[in-house]
Amino acid sequence: MSHYLLSMHYSTEPENLPSSEELAPVMEQLGRLTEEMQAKRVWVFGNGLHPASTATVVRVEDGDVVTTDGPYLETKEHLGGFTIVDVDDLDAALHWGTRIAEITGLPIEVRPFQ
Repeated sequence: MSHYLLSMHYSTEPENLPSSEELAPVMEQLGRLTEEMQAKRVWVFGNGLHPASTATVVRVEDGDVVTTDGPYLETKEHLGGFTIVDVDDLDAALHWGTRIAEITGLPIEVRPFQ
């Protein structure tokens, strides 16, 4: 078995953000998918993240710790959540990534752990 990161990326452009009414059924479907992954014993861990604007970046510069508010990268898309699965191979990981993409309509990056 191998661990894969299934990461969800979303647009932070206001016109692309779903309303609460649009988001509710998506979250319900994701909850059911998580239950299915848990029942099949492939789900390891996962959750959504607060907006990228809540991030704090930590750096060490010349031996000093420097923290800055906001995301590390200034982009129009950010990591919105992730799921870690423990599956046999890439094809199995892609299956679960596809299921998440079908529910969310978001791009899902499927990436193996070393």
